[in-house]
Amino acid sequence: MGMFQEFKEFIGRGNVVDLAVGVIMGAAFGKIVNSVVNDVIMPPIGYIIGGIDFKDLAFNLPEKTIEVPDLADPTKMVEKVLGPVSIRYGNLIQMTFEFLIVAFAVFLLVKAVNTIMKKKAAEPAPPPAQEVLLAEIRDLLKKG
Repeated sequence: MGMFQEFKEFIGRGNVVDLAVGVIMGAAFGKIVNSVVNDVIMPPIGYIIGGIDFKDLAFNLPEKTIEVPDLADPTKMVEKVLGPVSIRYGNLIQMTFEFLIVAFAVFLLVKAVNTIMKKKAAEPAPPPAQEVLLAEIRDLLKKG
């Protein structure tokens, strides 16, 4: 069997197509959640706590001067200035809000699907047409 035929069979499976649709929908849903968090939820929270934008929250470590060996003459030491370092914890807060919203939305979706599946499972399945036909034949034979 050729590689193209194997690939065609692989793609033809329902699970692969469902997975692809799920990934595409998840990416689109992620953009919506990102907009909800950045444009709807975080601005009022920032306004309430004094106009702070969470993405700007950071803890800055100051510049630091250290001595390192000179590349041209390793016996000499030269001073090197390390630039400031920012620990951006505000972005972590922002991403945490986004995660919680996505997790809650997925929870609601799974809960709705489970409810629908329980209702379908509770409904009795109609008898197959063959059984109905056989029952009619049986009833006719009893009469006659």
